Amino acid sequence: MGDWFRENILDTGRLPLFCFFVAFLLTFAFIRFSVRMIRAEVSWWPGNITPGGLHIHHVVFGTVAMVVGGVAGLAVPREPVVWLASCAALFGIGTALVLDEFALILHLDDVYWAEEGRLSVDAVAVAAGVTGLLVLGVAPVIADSSDLDDDNPVVFAVSVILVVAVTLALAAVTLLKGKIWTGLFGLFVPVLLVVGAIRLARPTSIWARNRYQPTASRPGRPLKMARAVRREQRWHEPVRRRKVAVMDAVAGAPDRSAATIDTAATVPELAEDHSRQTR
Repeated sequence: MGDWFRENILDTGRLPLFCFFVAFLLTFAFIRFSVRMIRAEVSWWPGNITPGGLHIHHVVFGTVAMVVGGVAGLAVPREPVVWLASCAALFGIGTALVLDEFALILHLDDVYWAEEGRLSVDAVAVAAGVTGLLVLGVAPVIADSSDLDDDNPVVFAVSVILVVAVTLALAAVTLLKGKIWTGLFGLFVPVLLVVGAIRLARPTSIWARNRYQPTASRPGRPLKMARAVRREQRWHEPVRRRKVAVMDAVAGAPDRSAATIDTAATVPELAEDHSRQTR
Protein backbone atom coordinates (compact mmCIF):
# COMPACT_ATOMS: atom_id res chain seq x y z
CA MET A 1 0.00 0.00 0.00
CA GLY A 2 2.85 2.33 0.87
CA ASP A 3 4.57 1.66 -2.46
CA TRP A 4 1.33 2.26 -4.36
CA PHE A 5 0.75 5.57 -2.57
CA ARG A 6 4.29 6.75 -3.24
CA GLU A 7 4.32 5.70 -6.91
CA ASN A 8 0.78 6.76 -7.86
CA ILE A 9 0.14 9.75 -5.59
CA LEU A 10 3.39 11.31 -4.38
CA ASP A 11 5.60 10.71 -7.43
CA THR A 12 2.88 11.81 -9.85
CA GLY A 13 2.16 15.07 -8.02
CA ARG A 14 -1.42 14.09 -7.22
CA LEU A 15 -1.11 14.57 -3.44
CA PRO A 16 -3.24 17.78 -3.44
CA LEU A 17 -5.94 16.04 -5.48
CA PHE A 18 -5.82 13.05 -3.14
CA CYS A 19 -6.18 15.32 -0.10
CA PHE A 20 -9.12 17.07 -1.77
CA PHE A 21 -10.78 13.71 -2.45
CA VAL A 22 -10.32 12.35 1.07
CA ALA A 23 -11.44 15.60 2.73
CA PHE A 24 -14.45 15.71 0.41
CA LEU A 25 -15.60 12.20 1.30
CA LEU A 26 -14.99 12.56 5.04
CA THR A 27 -16.78 15.91 5.19
CA PHE A 28 -19.81 14.60 3.31
CA ALA A 29 -19.98 11.58 5.64
CA PHE A 30 -19.71 13.83 8.70
CA ILE A 31 -22.27 16.42 7.60
CA ARG A 32 -24.80 13.75 6.66
CA PHE A 33 -24.29 12.09 10.04
CA SER A 34 -24.72 15.49 11.70
CA VAL A 35 -27.96 16.42 9.93
CA ARG A 36 -29.42 12.98 10.61
CA MET A 37 -28.66 13.40 14.30
CA ILE A 38 -30.33 16.81 14.22
CA ARG A 39 -33.33 15.41 12.34
CA ALA A 40 -33.67 12.61 14.91
CA GLU A 41 -33.55 15.28 17.64
CA VAL A 42 -30.76 13.52 19.51
CA SER A 43 -30.38 15.51 22.71
CA TRP A 44 -26.61 15.23 23.08
CA TRP A 45 -25.82 16.32 19.49
CA PRO A 46 -25.41 20.07 18.76
CA GLY A 47 -28.34 21.42 16.78
CA ASN A 48 -28.57 23.87 13.91
CA ILE A 49 -26.72 27.16 14.09
CA THR A 50 -29.47 29.76 14.47
CA PRO A 51 -28.14 33.10 15.80
CA GLY A 52 -31.04 35.46 16.30
CA GLY A 53 -33.40 32.88 14.87
CA LEU A 54 -31.59 32.84 11.50
CA HIS A 55 -30.81 29.30 10.32
CA ILE A 56 -27.32 29.38 8.82
CA HIS A 57 -27.06 26.48 6.38
CA HIS A 58 -23.75 24.68 6.02
CA VAL A 59 -23.49 25.83 2.40
CA VAL A 60 -22.43 29.20 3.88
CA PHE A 61 -19.48 27.63 5.70
CA GLY A 62 -18.69 25.61 2.59
CA THR A 63 -18.54 28.73 0.45
CA VAL A 64 -16.17 30.40 2.90
CA ALA A 65 -13.93 27.31 3.01
CA MET A 66 -13.81 27.13 -0.79
CA VAL A 67 -12.85 30.80 -1.09
CA VAL A 68 -10.17 30.56 1.59
CA GLY A 69 -8.75 27.30 0.29
CA GLY A 70 -8.82 28.42 -3.35
CA VAL A 71 -7.25 31.84 -2.78
CA ALA A 72 -4.63 30.43 -0.40
CA GLY A 73 -3.68 27.78 -2.95
CA LEU A 74 -3.33 30.37 -5.71
CA ALA A 75 -1.45 32.90 -3.59
CA VAL A 76 1.46 30.59 -2.73
CA PRO A 77 3.86 29.09 -5.32
CA ARG A 78 3.64 25.40 -6.19
CA GLU A 79 6.12 24.60 -3.43
CA PRO A 80 5.82 23.50 -0.73
CA VAL A 81 3.51 20.65 -1.68
CA VAL A 82 2.27 20.34 1.90
CA TRP A 83 0.77 23.83 1.67
CA LEU A 84 -1.01 23.01 -1.58
CA ALA A 85 -2.27 19.73 -0.11
CA SER A 86 -3.65 21.57 2.91
CA CYS A 87 -5.39 24.15 0.71
CA ALA A 88 -6.79 21.35 -1.45
CA ALA A 89 -8.13 19.61 1.65
CA LEU A 90 -9.81 22.83 2.79
CA PHE A 91 -11.27 23.26 -0.68
CA GLY A 92 -12.55 19.67 -0.54
CA ILE A 93 -14.25 20.38 2.79
CA GLY A 94 -15.96 23.42 1.33
CA THR A 95 -16.98 21.59 -1.85
CA ALA A 96 -18.65 18.81 0.13
CA LEU A 97 -20.59 21.30 2.25
CA VAL A 98 -21.74 23.22 -0.83
CA LEU A 99 -22.71 20.20 -2.94
CA ASP A 100 -24.56 18.67 0.00
CA GLU A 101 -26.99 21.58 -0.33
CA PHE A 102 -26.85 21.82 -4.11
CA ALA A 103 -30.59 21.24 -4.39
CA LEU A 104 -31.24 24.11 -1.97
CA ILE A 105 -29.15 26.44 -4.17
CA LEU A 106 -30.90 25.25 -7.33
CA HIS A 107 -34.45 25.59 -6.00
CA LEU A 108 -33.72 28.57 -3.72
CA ASP A 109 -35.80 26.73 -1.16
CA ASP A 110 -35.07 24.45 1.79
CA VAL A 111 -35.71 21.11 0.05
CA TYR A 112 -33.00 19.24 1.95
CA TRP A 113 -35.36 16.51 3.20
CA ALA A 114 -37.72 16.67 0.24
CA GLU A 115 -37.55 14.36 -2.77
CA GLU A 116 -35.97 17.20 -4.76
CA GLY A 117 -33.12 17.19 -2.24
CA ARG A 118 -31.96 13.90 -3.73
CA LEU A 119 -30.24 16.01 -6.38
CA SER A 120 -27.65 17.02 -3.79
CA VAL A 121 -26.69 13.40 -3.19
CA ASP A 122 -26.48 12.83 -6.95
CA ALA A 123 -24.18 15.85 -7.29
CA VAL A 124 -21.92 14.54 -4.52
CA ALA A 125 -21.83 11.08 -6.12
CA VAL A 126 -20.88 12.51 -9.52
CA ALA A 127 -18.15 14.71 -8.03
CA ALA A 128 -16.77 11.80 -5.99
CA GLY A 129 -16.79 9.45 -8.98
CA VAL A 130 -15.02 11.86 -11.33
CA THR A 131 -12.48 12.93 -8.70
CA GLY A 132 -11.79 9.30 -7.82
CA LEU A 133 -10.95 8.55 -11.45
CA LEU A 134 -8.62 11.56 -11.58
CA VAL A 135 -6.88 10.42 -8.39
CA LEU A 136 -6.29 7.02 -10.01
CA GLY A 137 -4.70 8.76 -12.99
CA VAL A 138 -7.52 8.25 -15.48
CA ALA A 139 -7.52 11.42 -17.60
CA PRO A 140 -10.42 12.63 -19.77
CA VAL A 141 -9.84 11.92 -23.44
CA ILE A 142 -10.07 15.64 -24.28
CA ALA A 143 -7.13 16.31 -21.93
CA ASP A 144 -4.94 13.46 -23.21
CA SER A 145 -3.11 14.45 -26.40
CA SER A 146 -0.29 11.91 -26.10
CA ASP A 147 -1.58 9.90 -29.07
CA LEU A 148 -1.82 12.91 -31.39
CA ASP A 149 0.85 14.02 -33.85
CA ASP A 150 2.57 17.07 -32.35
CA ASP A 151 5.34 17.28 -34.98
CA ASN A 152 3.18 19.53 -37.14
CA PRO A 153 1.60 22.34 -35.10
CA VAL A 154 -1.27 22.84 -37.55
CA VAL A 155 -2.14 19.14 -37.69
CA PHE A 156 -1.85 18.94 -33.92
CA ALA A 157 -4.18 21.92 -33.38
CA VAL A 158 -6.75 20.60 -35.85
CA SER A 159 -6.59 17.13 -34.29
CA VAL A 160 -7.13 18.51 -30.79
CA ILE A 161 -10.07 20.64 -31.96
CA LEU A 162 -11.71 17.68 -33.72
CA VAL A 163 -11.25 15.36 -30.73
CA VAL A 164 -12.67 17.93 -28.33
CA ALA A 165 -15.58 18.83 -30.64
CA VAL A 166 -16.60 15.21 -31.31
CA THR A 167 -16.23 14.22 -27.66
CA LEU A 168 -18.28 17.15 -26.37
CA ALA A 169 -20.94 16.63 -29.06
CA LEU A 170 -21.34 12.95 -28.14
CA ALA A 171 -21.37 13.85 -24.43
CA ALA A 172 -24.07 16.48 -25.01
CA VAL A 173 -26.30 14.02 -26.89
CA THR A 174 -25.77 11.38 -24.21
CA LEU A 175 -26.68 13.82 -21.43
CA LEU A 176 -29.74 15.07 -23.34
CA LYS A 177 -30.85 11.45 -23.57
CA GLY A 178 -30.87 11.31 -19.78
CA LYS A 179 -27.77 9.15 -19.35
CA ILE A 180 -25.89 11.26 -16.82
CA TRP A 181 -23.40 8.68 -15.59
CA THR A 182 -22.70 7.40 -19.10
CA GLY A 183 -22.06 10.94 -20.31
CA LEU A 184 -19.69 11.80 -17.48
CA PHE A 185 -17.67 8.60 -17.43
CA GLY A 186 -17.69 8.59 -21.23
CA LEU A 187 -15.30 11.53 -21.03
CA PHE A 188 -12.79 9.01 -19.67
CA VAL A 189 -13.91 6.01 -21.74
CA PRO A 190 -15.04 7.39 -25.13
CA VAL A 191 -16.75 4.20 -26.26
CA LEU A 192 -19.42 4.86 -23.61
CA LEU A 193 -20.28 8.14 -25.34
CA VAL A 194 -20.74 6.39 -28.68
CA VAL A 195 -23.05 3.80 -27.12
CA GLY A 196 -24.95 6.41 -25.11
CA ALA A 197 -25.46 8.70 -28.11
CA ILE A 198 -26.67 5.93 -30.42
CA ARG A 199 -29.03 4.05 -28.13
CA LEU A 200 -32.56 5.06 -27.17
CA ALA A 201 -33.10 8.00 -24.85
CA ARG A 202 -34.61 7.49 -21.43
CA PRO A 203 -38.35 8.30 -21.55
CA THR A 204 -38.18 11.19 -19.07
CA SER A 205 -35.20 12.87 -20.77
CA ILE A 206 -35.20 16.13 -22.71
CA TRP A 207 -34.40 14.21 -25.90
CA ALA A 208 -37.40 11.91 -25.51
CA ARG A 209 -39.80 14.74 -24.68
CA ASN A 210 -38.73 16.76 -27.71
CA ARG A 211 -38.32 13.96 -30.27
CA TYR A 212 -40.43 10.98 -29.19
CA GLN A 213 -43.58 12.59 -27.81
CA PRO A 214 -46.17 13.86 -30.33
CA THR A 215 -47.08 17.54 -30.53
CA ALA A 216 -49.49 19.62 -32.56
CA SER A 217 -46.84 20.18 -35.25
CA ARG A 218 -45.32 16.69 -35.51
CA PRO A 219 -46.48 13.13 -34.95
CA GLY A 220 -43.56 12.13 -32.73
CA ARG A 221 -42.13 8.63 -32.54
CA PRO A 222 -44.52 6.58 -30.41
CA LEU A 223 -42.81 3.26 -31.15
CA LYS A 224 -39.47 4.56 -29.90
CA MET A 225 -41.12 6.03 -26.83
CA ALA A 226 -42.86 2.74 -26.11
CA ARG A 227 -39.54 0.88 -26.42
CA ALA A 228 -37.86 3.43 -24.18
CA VAL A 229 -40.58 3.01 -21.54
CA ARG A 230 -40.31 -0.77 -21.65
CA ARG A 231 -36.52 -0.60 -21.36
CA GLU A 232 -36.82 1.82 -18.44
CA GLN A 233 -39.23 -0.45 -16.60
CA ARG A 234 -37.18 -3.57 -17.25
CA TRP A 235 -33.64 -2.36 -16.65
CA HIS A 236 -33.51 1.06 -15.00
CA GLU A 237 -36.35 0.82 -12.48
CA PRO A 238 -34.82 -2.11 -10.52
CA VAL A 239 -31.47 -0.28 -10.48
CA ARG A 240 -33.18 2.94 -9.40
CA ARG A 241 -34.92 1.20 -6.51
CA ARG A 242 -31.63 -0.25 -5.28
CA LYS A 243 -29.97 3.13 -5.71
CA VAL A 244 -32.71 4.82 -3.66
CA ALA A 245 -32.33 2.20 -0.93
CA VAL A 246 -28.57 2.81 -0.76
CA MET A 247 -29.05 6.59 -0.76
CA ASP A 248 -31.63 6.31 2.02
CA ALA A 249 -29.19 4.27 4.10
CA VAL A 250 -26.27 6.63 3.49
CA ALA A 251 -27.88 10.06 3.33
CA GLY A 252 -31.21 9.53 5.08
CA ALA A 253 -34.66 9.07 3.57
CA PRO A 254 -36.51 12.19 2.40
CA ASP A 255 -40.03 13.09 3.44
CA ARG A 256 -42.05 11.27 0.79
CA SER A 257 -45.37 12.99 1.47
CA ALA A 258 -48.25 13.40 -0.95
CA ALA A 259 -47.16 16.97 -1.59
CA THR A 260 -43.69 15.87 -2.60
CA ILE A 261 -42.94 15.40 -6.29
CA ASP A 262 -42.47 11.69 -6.91
CA THR A 263 -40.17 11.42 -9.90
CA ALA A 264 -40.40 7.63 -9.80
CA ALA A 265 -44.03 7.82 -10.92
CA THR A 266 -43.19 9.45 -14.24
CA VAL A 267 -42.31 6.21 -16.05
CA PRO A 268 -45.56 4.36 -15.18
CA GLU A 269 -47.49 7.50 -16.11
CA LEU A 270 -45.73 7.63 -19.48
CA ALA A 271 -46.55 3.97 -20.06
CA GLU A 272 -50.21 4.65 -19.30
CA ASP A 273 -50.23 7.67 -21.61
CA HIS A 274 -48.85 5.64 -24.49
CA SER A 275 -51.25 2.80 -23.93
CA ARG A 276 -54.12 5.30 -24.22
CA GLN A 277 -52.63 6.82 -27.37
CA THR A 278 -52.30 3.45 -29.11
CA ARG A 279 -55.83 2.28 -28.34
